[in-house]
Amino acid sequence: MSGWRDAVRVYGDRRVLAVLLLGFASGLPFLLTYSTLSAWLATAQISRASIGLFALVGLPYAFKVLWAPLIDRLPPPLPLGRRRGWGVTIQLLLIAAVLALGRVDPQTDLGLMAVLAVTVAFLSASQDVVIDAYRVEILELDQQGPGAAMVQAGYRLAMLTAGAGSLVIAQAFGWFAAYASMAALLGLGVLVFLLGKEPSRRPSAATLERERQAEQFLQRRPELRGAKAHLLAWLYGTFVCPFADFATRPLWPAILIFVITYKLGEAMAGVMATPLYVSIGFSLNEIASVSKIFGFFATIAGVLIGGAVVNRIGAMRALLLCGILQSMGNLFYVLQAAAGHHLGALALCVAAENLTGGMAATALVAYISGLCNTAYTATQYALLSSLTAIGRTVFASSGGALAERLGWESFFLLTSVLTIPALLLLVWIMAKGPGDPIPVAEDG
Repeated sequence: MSGWRDAVRVYGDRRVLAVLLLGFASGLPFLLTYSTLSAWLATAQISRASIGLFALVGLPYAFKVLWAPLIDRLPPPLPLGRRRGWGVTIQLLLIAAVLALGRVDPQTDLGLMAVLAVTVAFLSASQDVVIDAYRVEILELDQQGPGAAMVQAGYRLAMLTAGAGSLVIAQAFGWFAAYASMAALLGLGVLVFLLGKEPSRRPSAATLERERQAEQFLQRRPELRGAKAHLLAWLYGTFVCPFADFATRPLWPAILIFVITYKLGEAMAGVMATPLYVSIGFSLNEIASVSKIFGFFATIAGVLIGGAVVNRIGAMRALLLCGILQSMGNLFYVLQAAAGHHLGALALCVAAENLTGGMAATALVAYISGLCNTAYTATQYALLSSLTAIGRTVFASSGGALAERLGWESFFLLTSVLTIPALLLLVWIMAKGPGDPIPVAEDG
């Protein structure tokens, strides 16, 4: 039991607590350009077609890997260190953009609102790149699991604040007050960067040698000598080396496939959860009430338990355990479909799915954090986190057609077994691979 107490005690570390605030700052802007913005547009009597088009402002989150290499390599405008300098710069711009967005009247300046919403989304996605890199680099190996849990817990708290909280403020004081309040809360992230320490960059000898050889090769080309060779070498080191470095890892294609498929079953089930509840007679108020209460607290509990599990048994064994529990969590949808309109069954289903899903999410975030080379943390984490989104977007989009063809119970049984190939692949990686990127914490 002392080992488990130590695993939980890590949550009290100052750096891990700082990650909670950074996760909060990361989650705040998302809904301000998504459901909260949609609510604002709806109350302003904007057409449903126009509101639907505003969903496109979220594209920067999907493509952040394209400019993440620049955040890894370019010196920041503020001389606070590579991570802190970019973090404070981006957050100050983000605060200004949120304030500007809050001042726009959608009835008269809808085009300007769209531009500002895209700007907020771009800066928010860029902030995520910096926060993820800072978190990975500032924490020790035995803190990566709790750190992954805290950043997700902070993100969930922020989404509740930016969702329900901003709507309450807007109802009482108007939309500018709501957005200004969220902009003020973003200042927590600025304080964390200002008061925190800059992580040291520790590129490996192999990393330095790869970039040195590339520049020497270019310098030997007569047509590329001088400044042109330096520029091409810099571009190579910025945009090619992060991916070339990842490709040197043993079993890297298997790792990528695993990252994409690990949460496929949970994502497919999640897409069809609300349609299931509606089809068996739950009202929207019942669904919202149970989801907000049981879903929110179960998710927070799940991510925190997942962090302790990673800290105690290592990332890969935690992935296996939490993946099995995640698959079992989907079976509660089968029980819900059989039980019909029963609030107790709904509460149990929502709690079980969110608890196990939160545990698996923390294990996955900790695992991909441990895979990153600190010379390219921003780029490699952005790549891997983008791949995790593929399962819950592209592949999960077929969930509706499958549910229609198979029926609710058979569909959710299918989602329970969809994770099995990923888990078998994980077992193979554990047997053949180089070892756990986040080893088991020492007792005591």
